[in-house]
Amino acid sequence: MRVAAAERVLKDEAVLTTGKGGVTRVRETILYRFDGGKGFDRTFPTRDHESLTEDRVYKIENLRASSPDGGPTKVGSSSKDTTTTVSVSGGQELTGNRTIILEYDVRGAITRMGAAEELRWPVIGGWKVPVDEARAVVDGGAAIRNVNCFTGPIGSTIGCTQYFTNHTHTQGVFAEQGLLPGEYLTVVAGLPAGTTGGHALYERRHTIATAFSVNAVTGGALVGLLVLLGGGLAALYMLRGRNARVVGKHAAEGDHPPLAGTEFEPPDGVRPGQIGTLIDEQADVIDVTATIVDLAVRGYLLIEEEDRATSGRLDWTLRRLGRPVVELLPYERILLDALLTAPDGTGRDAVKLSELGGTFATKLAQVRSAMYDDVVKQGWFARRPDTVRSRWTVAGILITLLGVAGTVALALTTEWALAGLAVIIAGAALAYGGQYMPAKTARGATVLAHTIGFRAFLERGAIPDGAALESRQRIALFSRFLPYAVVFDAVPKWAETVKDAGERAEGADNLYWYEGPAEWDLSKFAESMRTFTLATSGSISQSRGL
Repeated sequence: MRVAAAERVLKDEAVLTTGKGGVTRVRETILYRFDGGKGFDRTFPTRDHESLTEDRVYKIENLRASSPDGGPTKVGSSSKDTTTTVSVSGGQELTGNRTIILEYDVRGAITRMGAAEELRWPVIGGWKVPVDEARAVVDGGAAIRNVNCFTGPIGSTIGCTQYFTNHTHTQGVFAEQGLLPGEYLTVVAGLPAGTTGGHALYERRHTIATAFSVNAVTGGALVGLLVLLGGGLAALYMLRGRNARVVGKHAAEGDHPPLAGTEFEPPDGVRPGQIGTLIDEQADVIDVTATIVDLAVRGYLLIEEEDRATSGRLDWTLRRLGRPVVELLPYERILLDALLTAPDGTGRDAVKLSELGGTFATKLAQVRSAMYDDVVKQGWFARRPDTVRSRWTVAGILITLLGVAGTVALALTTEWALAGLAVIIAGAALAYGGQYMPAKTARGATVLAHTIGFRAFLERGAIPDGAALESRQRIALFSRFLPYAVVFDAVPKWAETVKDAGERAEGADNLYWYEGPAEWDLSKFAESMRTFTLATSGSISQSRGL
């Protein structure tokens, strides 16, 4: 509201009357000099931050205004932050002096203090214009024990010009000359206990501290979360624990050379790529690399190590052999076709490993998808592990995001934000736990048990000598198990056993599936195999740069 520079309060006289229930009735007679304004504003401090979570409040009620000489009488109020602004306005611009009688009730201005009550209220002030003369009278309705008053900003300890009690001690009188805009005359009067029965009013302030407070709702949400997480762990144990019991029971059965007479077979006829997917429930790049080695060992590919001295770098050629592919599993057939299909879609009989870098990554995804389909087809999983993980993880992420949005909304508007935090924790736990949700069937757990035993056998890196196993047959046997060693990260040790078997075979300077350059023999096989598996995993997973 516009206030002309010449406007001011000539006199402001207030009478405060205490009543039962702690209500203090205020009648304020204001002599205001107008200079073109239609009204005025008064600002009262009505909220005080007592602590981080609680405010003391003062409630102004029953506002009304009147004027005996044509002053403004329309009254209203609005609150913001810690203050309440009382506006008195009229319908026309005014000049000269007008008398306005402002009346209101204030609750919360009386405080219980031991065996007494104390009234404290900034009854005059909060004007946008100066006040020439301020006077207040407190009618306590009983003997007033003591009086005091302060002038200046809220919280000032500067005493006012004059304050005293009348001869009957039932009224306190307070006076001050000259208040600046924004200053107050705060009156204090001590009353006997029980005079009004009034008390200070407090409200819980909505802050970050209160938003995350523990109450019935948030406490119930947290308890519910604990029950949910506990139930999830129990369900996971029923799935995983069952698998663990089956694995523990049968693992030892697979810890022996898988030989039948002079023939050898991997555990349960499981291929290396299948084993890798079964163990960690993921079709990893190393599982695809092991499948490439397995295709060579089984006669579908020939791996030729290039002569570094001639080519200037270490490289290998993967060459197609003429063995029929009818015995290949779908993912193996997809992999073989992907390796020996040129970027333009034409077939090729050979490809250098270095040529796969940057071009094979998209085909790799198809191979890995087929590997997931295969473990379901084998009956080891009821559903594709990657799909199960994705569904649970996505659900967990969505719940977490919902929890974040809900927490923000609750923190801004209620004291239940801790319930939203519980949703965030539940969603995060679900997203993390989703990685462990794929569950093997009983058949899958049994195969895994034999696989673990087989891994223990491979990690020892030796097969008992037997007269029935000739040197070249031993080379074939050791070669057959090498792809599994790739999956189990036991290549260095198992490659050494292949090298040893080759050295015992007369004239063995190459393997039937792996050929080295000139002057190469099986003594170098362990290092060649280690380097080949690393190079292959890097080449087939490398994406083309922009």
